[in-house]
Amino acid sequence: MVVTTRTRSPIRSNVGLKAVMAVTGIFLVFFLIAHMLGNLKVFSGDSSFNGYAHWLREVGKPLLPGVWFLWFMRIGLVVAAVGHIWAATVLALRARAARPVRYAHRKKVRGSYAARTMRWGGVIILFFVIYHLLDLTTGHLNPVGDPSRPYANVVATFAPERWYVTLFYTLAVVTLGFHLRHGVFSALRSLGQQTPRGEQRAKAVALVFSAALVAGYLVVPFAVLTGLVS
Repeated sequence: MVVTTRTRSPIRSNVGLKAVMAVTGIFLVFFLIAHMLGNLKVFSGDSSFNGYAHWLREVGKPLLPGVWFLWFMRIGLVVAAVGHIWAATVLALRARAARPVRYAHRKKVRGSYAARTMRWGGVIILFFVIYHLLDLTTGHLNPVGDPSRPYANVVATFAPERWYVTLFYTLAVVTLGFHLRHGVFSALRSLGQQTPRGEQRAKAVALVFSAALVAGYLVVPFAVLTGLVS
């Protein structure tokens, strides 16, 4: 009798899944940086911000018609997000399956807040992204909802009377910051920062990077909330 064994695809191995997480994570981080910098143009005024939004719709012309570039970006972001979540979920399930028995005498390992909340943090971020798209991309949940007036849409969504939107936005962005801090730290450790001094450097870089990104995202809604941008 001939026994055949199925070989697992390299991408479904633990190493392959970690590579998927790394590549998709890098893509998403670069998007977050670019999106944050674009958001900050709201401080340049109505015409400047609207001009920037219009320019995004024109990228690729005449090679690409209409808003194809934006759709390519959106599809790429969806693929990256799904790939990131899929790889993280499979790795988490495998890690749990590798230690199915919990010993009563074994002391629980105390991890960082970000590491212990990565799963539900990802759920918060997912719900926020869905709401954010319906608010500022499609306009269905925005008081103005006019794609030709992106500046007015931003001001309307973070208006003082809609403080609950700013609160939800803040919760999601802070959660994202914890997520990024843990992810960047883990990535730096994987790149060789595994000595005590290297880990301290990795923690510092991860903290500064995530804090800067959180501040960059939160400054816009709070500027609208306080009347600095109107």
